Amino acid sequence: MVISNFKIIIRMMNLETFIKDWIAVSNSYNIEKYLEFYNENAVLNDPSVGRKFTGHDGIKDYFVSYFISYKTQTELRKLEIKENSAYLEVEFTGEFPEGKIGGSFEFTFKNDKIEFVKADLIH
Repeated sequence: MVISNFKIIIRMMNLETFIKDWIAVSNSYNIEKYLEFYNENAVLNDPSVGRKFTGHDGIKDYFVSYFISYKTQTELRKLEIKENSAYLEVEFTGEFPEGKIGGSFEFTFKNDKIEFVKADLIH
């Protein structure tokens, strides 16, 4: 039991590092490194833009359209980690009409990469 709990604690710390690295890469607008965080067939669902983005091509379109084009920067506000998932609240700033807006992400991981993420803007 102690070893099992130890593995969960290590995994949670790795996910925290993973999320922080994901945000840093997102803020640097490095498309190739950004896509490395996702499984090949990952799905990004963003109801606030009314679309699901599938696979690296779809996620690249999302990243270019909503992050690079608007010079979006993401700042972590809250992070909750479970064994294979994470929930985070963020603040976005950039060249979009609001200038600053809150948001959240719900991640599911598989093989140490993002398998599914739901993005949601909080007004």
